[in-house]
Amino acid sequence: MANITKELMNAPLPEMVKNLGTGIAEAQYALDKVSIKIAQMMSGFKEDDDGKLVQDPNTLIKLKEGEPGYSLLALGFTPTFYQYVDTLMEIKTSFSMSQSREFSVGAEVKVRAFMVTASVNASYSQKYQYSAEGSSMIRTKLVTVPSPAIFEQRLKELLRTENPSS
Repeated sequence: MANITKELMNAPLPEMVKNLGTGIAEAQYALDKVSIKIAQMMSGFKEDDDGKLVQDPNTLIKLKEGEPGYSLLALGFTPTFYQYVDTLMEIKTSFSMSQSREFSVGAEVKVRAFMVTASVNASYSQKYQYSAEGSSMIRTKLVTVPSPAIFEQRLKELLRTENPSS
């Protein structure tokens, strides 16, 4: 944990924003993969050890004893898909200005000014009586979204070919 905090304190802002963006993209990809896996299960299939889809009779629902089982998709259920819709990254830093003057014997005057930024952490907070409460925060919102339209269309086509009488 200390290494992560140290890396975050010393990370340039563009790198932090890039890492946040790629982290969300990777998380979105993982969520989509889970939804697809659930869709496979809901269709009555599962992946075998070789990664091939095989029918799984354990996922079929029997409405009456002696009748064939129905997949959850055939009964009208659809998997839930999620999407990140809003992400906020708030970082508070402290800025200070400093100025130095150099004098030389030949009456030459050099003035230098520079700005210093400091990450707000516990040490900084104690030294300068700065309240570090909520000094950095990342918040994201995850919502359910409808299944993709093409996915719904393909499901309907698949169900028609499997059950031509319905």
